[in-house]
Amino acid sequence: MPSASVIEVAKAAPAPEPIVFAPPKTLRVAVTGATGYIGSRLVTALAERGDVERVVAIDVKPLTGLLPPKVHVVVQDVTRPLDQLFVEEGVQQVMHLAFVLNSSRNRNTARMVNVGGTSSVLRACALAGVQHIVYLSSTSVYGAHPDNPQAITEEQPARPVPGFAYSEDKVAAEKLLIDYAKVSPKTCVTILRSSVVMGPHARNFIADALMRPRMVGVTGADPPMQFFHEDDLVALLEHVLRQPKPGTFNIGSQDTVRYSEMVGMSGRKVTWLPAWLLYPLINAMWVLRLQNDSPACGVDFIRWPWVASTEKLRQEYRFMLKHTSRETVEAFLREQLVKR
Repeated sequence: MPSASVIEVAKAAPAPEPIVFAPPKTLRVAVTGATGYIGSRLVTALAERGDVERVVAIDVKPLTGLLPPKVHVVVQDVTRPLDQLFVEEGVQQVMHLAFVLNSSRNRNTARMVNVGGTSSVLRACALAGVQHIVYLSSTSVYGAHPDNPQAITEEQPARPVPGFAYSEDKVAAEKLLIDYAKVSPKTCVTILRSSVVMGPHARNFIADALMRPRMVGVTGADPPMQFFHEDDLVALLEHVLRQPKPGTFNIGSQDTVRYSEMVGMSGRKVTWLPAWLLYPLINAMWVLRLQNDSPACGVDFIRWPWVASTEKLRQEYRFMLKHTSRETVEAFLREQLVKR
């Protein structure tokens, strides 16, 4: 869905009362992707807070379990209009988490959710006068490149790895948000670029790889890996709702774990292959559907560095993480041992 339609709606929508990016005394929050790995935990955390009046939990699947009355579950695809829902619920803040995480061979379907869904959410925000939008992006938008600096700051342009759909869609969605913020100066738009999220309940392609009997690596490559504990992420999202700040922020642990260290911690065997062999091998396995993680371009993320600086987050939010990257990986591995 083109950004122009969103921008036109934002320009035509009645402007809300002037605000100084201060949260209301009681929060009415909409969470998209509410049944996801982080979304479900965030909905639970928000529902337990006394300063949260309403949580509108939106996803294509219903939330399960006993939920308090303040949680309104809406089973709906984010690509469908949300305008009336946001207006009727009096939504003031939106936590946009809905995204197709895993690489998909149906590129158009994934992009419709990832980018078209963002456009749909922004349209509803414009019509409902939403005051604060938080979007969970990824540090992978910087791409894994041999010339990346030791710590990538928010000022560095996004350079997604060509063909890596996850990062390309994150960049496209970010652009919609940035354009929206330009024409809606009274709306606080916060973009959080997260490093790889891990922890006891992790569900992503790196977590899956750590559970395989054997892993692969690029000969001569041992990049530093940066992680973010799931509990720290949920706590930060709550914190951001209470302290609205416009702009883009890298989020994650300050320390890193080398790829070889991570493999060693998992106790898995690793096969090191030269790049000239590994790339065509991974691509062939993708084409033949022998693996579903990623096409060959995903190998860049275990070959080149892509560590992001979190100095801006520390300076502006004064948020203290409880877990390092190493502790985050260890927490995931401990949980897997318990499940065996």
